[in-house]
Amino acid sequence: MDYGKFQYEQTKKEREARKHQKQIEIKTIKLSPKTADFHRDINVRRARGWLEEGKKVKVVIRFKGREIHYPEIGRDIMEGIVEDLKDVSSVEQSPNLEGWTMVMMLNPDAD
Repeated sequence: MDYGKFQYEQTKKEREARKHQKQIEIKTIKLSPKTADFHRDINVRRARGWLEEGKKVKVVIRFKGREIHYPEIGRDIMEGIVEDLKDVSSVEQSPNLEGWTMVMMLNPDAD
């Protein structure tokens, strides 16, 4: 068999396999500890739509200045978001503090 023909067949198979793969998109919500409840609710509604579409949602809380001394405020906000979205999502990565940011990942429920 010709090596060029073999190589062509391999790339053709790989291209065909890539067509059938499912790409998971990650959307991000950025908040701060001082974000008003009204704005938080808007972001939660947006996240609900994304989760229903099958996209993952990353929730980020950015601390500034002395806010970093009160990570429990950020954790409370994250728990509230999880509670609001528990019917359409599950927690992939629980809230954890990475430097000045607290990050959490939500997976859409496969119903």
